[in-house]
Parts: sequence; C-alpha cells; structure tokens
Amino acid sequence: MGLISEVLLLPFAPVRGSGWAIGQVLREAERIYYDPATIRAGLARLEEQLEAGEITGEEFDRQEDALLDRLEIATRTSAGLGNGTAP
Repeated sequence: MGLISEVLLLPFAPVRGSGWAIGQVLREAERIYYDPATIRAGLARLEEQLEAGEITGEEFDRQEDALLDRLEIATRTSAGLGNGTAP
C-alpha cells in the first residue's frame, strides 16, 4: 500500500517539498526573532537612537516594551514554560 500511495502522490511532491521548505524558513525566522542576543542588540540600538534624538521618549517606551515582551517569551520558552506562542 505504501508504494501505491507514493506513486499516486508523486505529482504532489513539489507542493510537499515547498511546504517543508516554508516550514523550515518560518522556524529559522522565529528562532532569530526570539533569540535573546538579537533582542538585546535591538535594545542597545533603541537606546542609541533615543540618545541621538532620532526617536521620542514615547516611541522608545513603545518599542522597548515590545522588545522586552519578546525577551520574556524567549526566556519562558527556553526554560520550558512557554505557552506555545514562540518557537
């Protein structure tokens, strides 16, 4: 039965392969997005922008909150306490 199903599903192989590749790209993107080092670098850049006057204090607070939320999710996930919203 396995050989017959493989032969019948052969025309769909490119679609299955594309789905696998898209899944791999999404996993890597999430890994980078929730990487604590990446988030810390973003916080440092954000502080530099504030000190240079490129952003307002309000914008700094908004972006800092978003980055800290990501860092919290990354920390919970790496500790095995994640709620399934991160990698």
